[in-house]
Formats: sequence, structure tokens, C-alpha cells
Amino acid sequence: MKLEQSSKPYHSSHSLVYSCQYHVIWCPKYRRSILHEPLASRLKELIEDKQSDYGYAVLGIEIMPDHVHLLLDVNPQLGVVQVVGKIKGYTAHTLRAEYPWLKKRLPSLWTRSKFISSVGAVTLDVVQKYIENQKGV
Repeated sequence: MKLEQSSKPYHSSHSLVYSCQYHVIWCPKYRRSILHEPLASRLKELIEDKQSDYGYAVLGIEIMPDHVHLLLDVNPQLGVVQVVGKIKGYTAHTLRAEYPWLKKRLPSLWTRSKFISSVGAVTLDVVQKYIENQKGV
């Protein structure tokens, strides 16, 4: 069930009502600029395909050549760190299988680090516009 109040989405389950959005950024190993087409489009598809399986919703996504920006809505019972770890693990495994040249170029696709910031200090709209405008930077 999804409850709406202003522009911030609220979700509810049996014993929980929540609204937890996060701005997430991560990079390929050595911050290599490898996320060009068709790899960028495939990465976007993979991230969007696992939303219901991993318990998150993509509110915004932008793939830059050397990093990934996501705006995610995550159930706090699942934990954003675990969800991001699943996304990175699944995408790395799938992309390295589909694009064998990645194995030759990088020992692992993603760095172990990530940036995660809760969206609360600014409005959700501001973060969405920031992510959408990353291509123009």
C-alpha cells in the first residue's frame, strides 16, 4: 500500500509506515570510465529489473561514464547498505558475464565503497533534478 502526503511517498506494511529515500553513488574499480553505451543502458535495465526482488524503488537514475547515481526508496527493515550491496553484486556478476572484456580490464567491476545520503535536508524534487542534470555537468 502506498500513501501520499505532499510529494513524499509513504509506504505501509502490517506494522510499519515509512518513507526512506537515499541518494546513492558508486564507481567502477579505479574509477575507470567504462559505463558508456550499451553498457550504461544494460546497467540501468538490471537495476530497474530487481526492484521488487530486492525491495527498493528507483526514483531517479543516471549512469555517468565513471560513476552511478541512484535515488532509491528503500524499506528500512531491509537496510539500504544491504540493498545497495545486492544491486552492486547482481549487476557486477551479470555485466561481467555479458561483457567478457570487463574481466580483462578490471579485477572486480565495482569498488567496495559507496556514498549513501538520506534525502531529508533538501526536498526530494531537488535531488531528483540534481540526478537528472548530471549528464549536463
